[in-house]
Amino acid sequence: MTDAPAKPVLDTVSNAEATPERELPWAELGLKPDEFAKIVEILGRRPTGAELAMYSVMWSEHCSYKSSKVHLKKFGELPQETPLGKTLAGIGENAGVIDIGQGYAVTFKVESHNHPSYVEPYQGAATGVGGIVRDILAMGARPVAVMDPLRFGPLNAPDTARVLPGIVAGVGGYGNCLGLPNIGGEVMFDETYLGNPLVNALCVGVLRHEDLHLAHASGVGNHVVLYGARTGGDGIGGVSVLASETFDADGPAKRPSVQVGDPFMEKLLIECTLELFQAGVVAGIQDLGGAGLSCATSELASAGDGGMHVELDTVPLRDSSLSPEEILMSESQERMMAVVEPQHLDGFMAIAEKWDVEAVVVGQVTDTGRLVIDWHGDTVVDVPPRSVAHDGPTYERPYARPIWQDMLQSKGAEQLPRPTTGEQILEQLLRIVASPNIADKSWVTDQYDRYVQGNTVTSQPDDAGVVRIDDETNLGVAVSTDCNGRFAKLDPYAGAQLALAESFRNISVAGALPLAVTDCLNFGSPEDPEVMWQFEQATHGLKDACAELGIPVTGGNVSFYNQTGETAILPTPVVGVLGVIDDVTKRVRHGFAAEGEHVLLLGSTEEELSGGTWADVVHGHLGGLPPRVDLPAEQALGALVRDAIAAGVLTSTHDLSDGGLAVALAESTFRHDVGVTVALDDPFLDLFSESTARAIVTVAEADHDAFVALAEKHGVELASIGRTGGTDLVVEGQFSVSVADLKHGWKATLPAVLGHIID
Repeated sequence: MTDAPAKPVLDTVSNAEATPERELPWAELGLKPDEFAKIVEILGRRPTGAELAMYSVMWSEHCSYKSSKVHLKKFGELPQETPLGKTLAGIGENAGVIDIGQGYAVTFKVESHNHPSYVEPYQGAATGVGGIVRDILAMGARPVAVMDPLRFGPLNAPDTARVLPGIVAGVGGYGNCLGLPNIGGEVMFDETYLGNPLVNALCVGVLRHEDLHLAHASGVGNHVVLYGARTGGDGIGGVSVLASETFDADGPAKRPSVQVGDPFMEKLLIECTLELFQAGVVAGIQDLGGAGLSCATSELASAGDGGMHVELDTVPLRDSSLSPEEILMSESQERMMAVVEPQHLDGFMAIAEKWDVEAVVVGQVTDTGRLVIDWHGDTVVDVPPRSVAHDGPTYERPYARPIWQDMLQSKGAEQLPRPTTGEQILEQLLRIVASPNIADKSWVTDQYDRYVQGNTVTSQPDDAGVVRIDDETNLGVAVSTDCNGRFAKLDPYAGAQLALAESFRNISVAGALPLAVTDCLNFGSPEDPEVMWQFEQATHGLKDACAELGIPVTGGNVSFYNQTGETAILPTPVVGVLGVIDDVTKRVRHGFAAEGEHVLLLGSTEEELSGGTWADVVHGHLGGLPPRVDLPAEQALGALVRDAIAAGVLTSTHDLSDGGLAVALAESTFRHDVGVTVALDDPFLDLFSESTARAIVTVAEADHDAFVALAEKHGVELASIGRTGGTDLVVEGQFSVSVADLKHGWKATLPAVLGHIID
């Protein structure tokens, strides 16, 4: 008979002091030699296994921002004010909170779940949605909408067929079960995302000013309560480790188990938490996302009175065999941690029981300045909490402009062969409209519930998602996310500004006033000086543009190591802009809705083709300099469109971005199958240039002169290019194509590759 293996001896603090020679697996947990040495210096001894687990996940790239925080500091230099007032919560909190008037505030944030979604597409994407929703909830807000900027490898690549359906199903399945409308996002394809899809998730929440809650543990003797789902072995290390190293097919890869989501538990958690807030029984709160209990305990303690004592063996488990290290590293979903004053504990527990949410007191707030964690009476963690949560490594990674950047920029698309006949222009238009990045995305968006809750005003395919906030006044907010990675590759400084400009423009043409920015900065390895140069340039560009526009960055996310081996993704600084609209009933959508209306082109068109859709689709070309950024022109355009919408003189609006005027005209005909006839001075350039600060609008005959006068007042260049009507898209002297034929090619692309959704 063979004896059972001996149970490992618990590595306590006293044991760590007595056995300094014991070797620990710090390298396997992703720590560098100097980082481990720093931990020993902080503690004055070697760490215990549990302490090592905490430091390893909290000092990971994903949690500590150790390669990016020296560059992110510049966002804190921006004025933390919006056109409507002061930012109520900004960078450093779970999510940014801004005043939108009438006593309401809105919180919004975008984060990444890229690496887990590659390993396990459905759960990776689903738990990405769940995590960002809890960030919003932790601010005291009711989540009201989500968005999902997504990027994949080529549409016809075998691995895209593996990851895309699962990711879309995960986003839709989790959000739909929560009853949250998905009001926008992006679906883009590029060779560089093959093996590294980007799954960014954004959530918007609404609260009254007085309902704002922050993450801190204050009040000596207050209870620390863990509530929600039980802690399991899923997601041990999870995104905190997985997103902190490059995937490499030729070497060992860190691929810990991906978190498993339960949206029905999250729905109970949302309603329970909102009632806890309403009852006034919560003094501080933190969601459990990346790094799990390691994050929640250390961040709450370091942001409060500085001390916390936790009895780890009281944590409810799904797997009783979990070690203290595994419990601290687990990223099991649907969990929250609250700080509760003793007199409110019974009320807290009663509300949790009402919602069938398990809640357990796991510790108390102290004034020791230490985070102490015991396991069955033995101390396994005794650390300064700030050293775990906030004082991790800071790297000033070397960065250098790539040696290939000049060569890349010298090969402008403006030198490529152009069509010389109307027939050739039409052939290229048909190819562009049916290309994966332009084609209809309803295969994706039809899997999302866009109208649940009844407050969605606009969603895909409109330029921005708009939701009603107040039923009586019709106050609402608009949100858009954007980024053209090709522009960012050509010039990361301008590329980040162009992402902001497009998102700003989308908010403006929806009739909303842009107020604030959130960002999800997706890049390759920070250990590559060329990648770090791209990152430094992008953050610099975004900061400068926000300063010029007068809007703050309220928070966001950095995702590094998005590369497989030596192949990095296109630099992809996704920028989300949120704006306020006083009366959502006045919103104007894109799409020609009636015959005989004037089609007006707003803004100036230049010879700007590099990095654009025409160069990519027709020639497979990437080179040159991206379109010029003109932020004053963006502001003037936005002011004009908002005034015109308020005056009721516009019947449709559509920004010009990917694909230029050609795509904007085509998409406008698709909405109601109403055709258009236009006359253009330079048909090719006018159709395919991607100059910025442009939009098309339609006005009825009776309102034409009034709108022209308004454009002159705002100093916005205007050209009357045609009239709506018929069933064809016609460019005079060049070509005519039926809207039905054009639309068929646009709608067929994704279903032809991915198949049809089966109800």
